[in-house]
Amino acid sequence: MFQPTLDQVRRAFRIVSGFTLLLIGVIMLITPGPGWLTIFLGLSLLAAEFVWARRLMNRIKHEGGRIKDAVLRQNTQSAPPPQHETKRETEETP
Repeated sequence: MFQPTLDQVRRAFRIVSGFTLLLIGVIMLITPGPGWLTIFLGLSLLAAEFVWARRLMNRIKHEGGRIKDAVLRQNTQSAPPPQHETKRETEETP
C-alpha cells in the first residue's frame, strides 16, 4: 500500500538533492569551496534518474582523465634529469 508512495518520495528526494548540490557546486566555482566535487556528487544523484545527467557525468570523467594525462605527460617531459653526485664535498678540496 505504501510502497509506491515511498518510492516516489525517495525519487523526489534524489532529484531535489541532486539539483541542490548541482546549484551549490556552480556557486562554489566562483566562491571558495570544492565546486567540482559538489557538482559531481549532484550529477551522481541525478544520474540515477536522468539519462542526460549520466551522459554529462561520463563526459566529465572522460575529459578529466584526458586533462590529467596531458598534465602528467607535460610534467614528465619538462622535468630535468636527476643529477648524481660522484664526489663528496670533502673530496673536492685541492
